[in-house]
Amino acid sequence: MSNLDRRPAPRELGGLAGTSAGPALDLLPGKEVLLGESTRVRRLLPTLGRRMVGAWAFVDHYGPDDIAAGAGMQVAPHPHTGLQTVSWLLEGEVHHLDSLGSDVRFGPGQLALMTAGHGISHAEQSPVAHPRFLHGAQLWVALPDAHRETAPAFEHHATLPGWASDGLTTTVLVGSFGGATSPGRTYTPLVGVDLALAPGADVEVPMEPGFEYGLLASSGSVVVDGAPLGRGAMLYLGTGRTTLRLTAGEASRLLLLGGEPFEERLVMWWNFVGRTGEEIADYAEQWNGESDRFGTVLGYDGARLEAPPLPPVPLKPRGRER
Repeated sequence: MSNLDRRPAPRELGGLAGTSAGPALDLLPGKEVLLGESTRVRRLLPTLGRRMVGAWAFVDHYGPDDIAAGAGMQVAPHPHTGLQTVSWLLEGEVHHLDSLGSDVRFGPGQLALMTAGHGISHAEQSPVAHPRFLHGAQLWVALPDAHRETAPAFEHHATLPGWASDGLTTTVLVGSFGGATSPGRTYTPLVGVDLALAPGADVEVPMEPGFEYGLLASSGSVVVDGAPLGRGAMLYLGTGRTTLRLTAGEASRLLLLGGEPFEERLVMWWNFVGRTGEEIADYAEQWNGESDRFGTVLGYDGARLEAPPLPPVPLKPRGRER
């Protein structure tokens, strides 16, 4: 999925200055953003006060939206560099096309994992005949310097591991959690888990003390170590935890994202992740010039997105917080 803002702000990410030295319960405000012509999303990373959680650098939550009378998600071909995209649906269906020739439809409980690396382009659409509701999350993972020029790739995993206990059902998108390990390839110590809680569930889930974590309430509401978390909101949990207590008064779905704090400093602008402003400017010029770096999305009927004008200020990498 793309950042479709025509005036995207440069984001300076990474470094350890903003990483909590212990547990935290910081509510991330997020903001509503229009994606394309009809899909509104809640952007939770990067946001005021928090740019990354581990290598997770971008979190959009959307829906549930009633798209029965409309086209649903329509994101034209656009580029990426230096990151992985993780697509996760709770309701609906998305048709993915990319410059590698991938042509995949995926639905709830399935992992669509795209590694941009050196460069890729893709499009995402709701099929013409689609389910009534669309609900999910789109996430980006920053690639470390040693792997950011890796060859692009796309993975589709129709089934994922997980476990159930005491009113909690887990599905592991990436990484390992509670003894279950996702088949999705990652390049830094990382975890992403869908947690489905039954009404009345009161559970403790395992955590890695060396990871920092964020928790998104996709639906319902829960109490997290005594702090309330409502639908569409996200808590930054910090580091140093071995367990996390979750209490649900209603059926709820959560997305737990974590990983080792990301030490490298990055620049993120539009749909590119790089290390310098000059790199970002070069990526934008290559995309608008139809460079072979990003290939062509075959099978898409329509125009591709153009990179917007670069901001008038230099793009420089800094720390993890504003």
